Amino acid sequence: MTAEAPFDLQDTVTIRGNIEMPWMGFGTYKIKDGSEVVDSVKWAIEAGYRSIDTAALYQNEEGVGKALKDSSISRGDIFLTSKVWNSDQGFDQTIKAFNTSLEKLGTDYLDLYLIHWPVVGKYKETWHAMENLHKEGKIRAIGVSNFLVHHLQDLMSYASVVPAVNQVEFHPYLQQPELQVFCRKNEIRLEAWSPIMKGKVSNIKELIEIGKKYGKTPAQVTLRWEQQKGIVVIPKSVHRERILENADIFDFNLVEEEIKKIDSLDKHERLGPDPDHVDF
Repeated sequence: MTAEAPFDLQDTVTIRGNIEMPWMGFGTYKIKDGSEVVDSVKWAIEAGYRSIDTAALYQNEEGVGKALKDSSISRGDIFLTSKVWNSDQGFDQTIKAFNTSLEKLGTDYLDLYLIHWPVVGKYKETWHAMENLHKEGKIRAIGVSNFLVHHLQDLMSYASVVPAVNQVEFHPYLQQPELQVFCRKNEIRLEAWSPIMKGKVSNIKELIEIGKKYGKTPAQVTLRWEQQKGIVVIPKSVHRERILENADIFDFNLVEEEIKKIDSLDKHERLGPDPDHVDF
């Protein structure tokens, strides 16, 4: 268990560049643009979430922007993340894609901008473009998504700015211990997408048993486990009650034995694509 685990939905962790990033964000993957994403983001903000994660691929940046604009929370109090898609990678294309995202989101800066996938032969120029945008003050922090250790080592061999965040698939069945160690050593904050395995954690008996002790669901146990390991999480839902439920994880701490029990569940099993085979 780490001593830095948060005790409030709006607690933050300091990432590279002395930027405060909320420990828990709201993910918007596959949430449809329009009323569905607008309502979902509004509910999340009302529940106390202050970090919103989207991407060009999700095709819902306009709806996310509308929800933020309609919110009573100021832009400066929201940590907003988006990502450059694979077909937009390259120096000039990245600058263009970034500006398109800003326009859709209705903002003049991003708190975090990520390379969505490590497209071989492209991400070097993409990173240089992001470094320029960062230097110009248009992005507060830059990072990557779905990068394995060897991708990070390659990127860091020529980068002038080390990634602040690496957003990857992470859950009880895919824990990537080598990547955890590398990122910790290099002060790259790991952020988990699909942190509750698209709801599949509800069927894992070890998580059910631990949850009974605390009066928590397997999903809540999983999210707390991830945060106690120092990992930022971005669960998503289009249901208001689930959005609230996912945030109700700050009134208990797992003991070391329980953390080790969940650690032992690792199967190196992916739900999403393998980053070493990016052909999309």
